Amino acid sequence: MAKKLLILAGDGIGPEVMAQVRRIIDWMAKKRQISFDVSEGLVGGCSYDAHGVPLTDETMAEALAADAVLLGAVGGQKWDDLPFELKPERGLLRLRKDMDLFANLRPAFVFDALAEASTLKTDLVRGLDIMIVRELTGGVYFGQPRGIETLPNGERRGVNTQVYTTSEIVRVARVAFELARKRGRKMHSVEKANVMESGLLWREEVQKLRDAEYADVELQHMYADNCAMQLVRNPKQFDVIVTDNLFGDLLSDCAAMLTGSLGMLPSASLGAADAQGRRRALYEPVHGSAPDIAGKDMANPLATILSFAMMLRYSFDMMAEADLVEKAVKNVLDGGLRTADIMQPGKARVSTTVMGEAIVRELDKLAG
Repeated sequence: MAKKLLILAGDGIGPEVMAQVRRIIDWMAKKRQISFDVSEGLVGGCSYDAHGVPLTDETMAEALAADAVLLGAVGGQKWDDLPFELKPERGLLRLRKDMDLFANLRPAFVFDALAEASTLKTDLVRGLDIMIVRELTGGVYFGQPRGIETLPNGERRGVNTQVYTTSEIVRVARVAFELARKRGRKMHSVEKANVMESGLLWREEVQKLRDAEYADVELQHMYADNCAMQLVRNPKQFDVIVTDNLFGDLLSDCAAMLTGSLGMLPSASLGAADAQGRRRALYEPVHGSAPDIAGKDMANPLATILSFAMMLRYSFDMMAEADLVEKAVKNVLDGGLRTADIMQPGKARVSTTVMGEAIVRELDKLAG
């Protein structure tokens, strides 16, 4: 049976980069006889414009029924003045929450052809390959109580609550330990146990899980501020990093820029495996909607294409096809093609569309 794939292109450059993924989906059907049952929906600002909400119940139901969801980007200045609960980003947060996508996988790897595009010295980032596992459905972004209130003296106070339970920590740590086992068997767990009780609980529970089930994985604990410093000082000391929602948000963006551009980095958000081993999953590029370049055929589609490769690997166990897509991206970069965000002297600047076409041509070559 064809795998059910829901595409939510979203706002800004989302539709442009997603169009290049559709080229690859069509190529897979034609050249590899691999077909997906593809449906499309709205999320973010475009959903608000059409339906008055950033995500409809109907689209949410489609996401829950799909084998995987592929998302472009949400948001833009057009919707900045909307009430908080109607902002485009609330659609994405609802997807993550209702699908219970608790583990966000954010790889930060440097293609050899782009090592000089990083703002760090080339020898620090060449060959970099880090996997950050961010807890995605708990912590300060979802904790209660939260809100803004007016005090008796007339001052206003904003409240957000950082809260974690043992089960929330253990399930995301287990995902990270399993990944570490398949990589370098080394993991850093990152928190602020020195000043936050939730951080102390995090450290204790991760250590307890390692001692009970993952003694073959080297575990180091690190404070989040030190981790941020070490990422720009000596990033190759890391392999797998597991951390909470807030620190994961910050550290993964920091790690992303080691690679030279947010336009190069994919991500996967995974739920728990059911009795049949099926996980709900959402795949999306790390970059935002970039409304300033939307419609100009300038955006880098490679992060979205690489997110599709992650989908092939983690949701559909199509390892050979995932490797093929990633190899095509590497070869096109080695050949000197660049979108504006990763442009280097002596390379050929191309549009979103041309980059997508180049990937498909490379897939043809690799497939023989």
